[in-house]
Amino acid sequence: MNSNRPKNLDLTTIELPLPAKASILHRISGFALFFAVAFMLYALGTSLESEQSFAELKDVLNSGLAKFITWGILSALGYHVVAGVKHLLMDMGIGETKETGRVGAMITLIAGVVVIVLAGVWVW
Repeated sequence: MNSNRPKNLDLTTIELPLPAKASILHRISGFALFFAVAFMLYALGTSLESEQSFAELKDVLNSGLAKFITWGILSALGYHVVAGVKHLLMDMGIGETKETGRVGAMITLIAGVVVIVLAGVWVW
């Protein structure tokens, strides 16, 4: 092994290809959804306790912070589904080349933005 090979320890200088960025965002959205399950299960449990707790939760969910959290969860879910469909298509052999992978990543990012905007319109 050659110990004189060049080393780049500054990760900010590395330009990732578009499919890598889409894949990283897919992983981040999955990570966010993992923690969002706690919020969603708490809301579900609270809503099922009694009629009064349901009304209180409904009032809390009308606040700006709760709407922002809900929008964040829906955004993560929407992007994760879009990117998941892309990965399923790749598992079937569609979009495995370098060129089609880049086009697929572009479509995924555009569709993800559309889903995120639609989630924002729906929440607010």
